[in-house]
Amino acid sequence: MFQSLRKPGGARVTLTVNGRQVEAAPGQSVWSAMALDGQTETRRAALSGETRSAYCAMGVCFECMVEIDGLPNQQACLRRVAEGMVVTTQEITETSEAGDAGL
Repeated sequence: MFQSLRKPGGARVTLTVNGRQVEAAPGQSVWSAMALDGQTETRRAALSGETRSAYCAMGVCFECMVEIDGLPNQQACLRRVAEGMVVTTQEITETSEAGDAGL
């Protein structure tokens, strides 16, 4: 569904997204790396549990919140990929406690 406008080749970084190794171009956003890998779910809505994903992809809507390197509430559209980064879909709900979210 998504494709990159960058030409193939060049430097790459490897990150882990939901347990899967993903290669991305340096400077690429976490959200775009996820989308290009087919992983568009970023979090679940706290009350309904519905899956959420980036809406604006420019840092305004906060729908793309993920956990990065154990730190929750990171905007995937604003964070840039880094070598060895670990990204997971955020599972903070109304019944989870701060300790459950790595806070």
